[in-house]
Amino acid sequence: MIDIRSGRWASARIVQTFNWKNDIWPAGSTLASYEDGEADQSFMELKQALASCRSYEGEGYAGKFKATVAVEAAPPVGDEAVSFREIIPMGRENPGDRDEQFIVVRVGNTIVEFTMLNVGGSSSFPTELVSRQVDRLRNAQRP
Repeated sequence: MIDIRSGRWASARIVQTFNWKNDIWPAGSTLASYEDGEADQSFMELKQALASCRSYEGEGYAGKFKATVAVEAAPPVGDEAVSFREIIPMGRENPGDRDEQFIVVRVGNTIVEFTMLNVGGSSSFPTELVSRQVDRLRNAQRP
């Protein structure tokens, strides 16, 4: 699930960070380009993983963690899209749980991930911006 949403196996990928005005928590996007048919296959694997995965364990900068995965309604964009949150308890000494939203969209042979981070609250990547970026991506792929 993590490898697919981050474009790990893509032929090429670009990562962008968004710093919002009046918000200390960043957002981002990853645009991943695949060979013919590979984006379809990767997206199908992501949907299958989201159908059964409700949590996972990992290790990050702050040590070991357990993330809860919650699927959400995806915006009607691209050829197909999914949306979900990963919530990681940060412990009593922190301002709250890490709450990260992911919107992942396939457009042709590309997969784009939009992510919005928050700690101690919940926020979402602006749907209008997702729609505009996906439209630009679709237009760039037309011959």
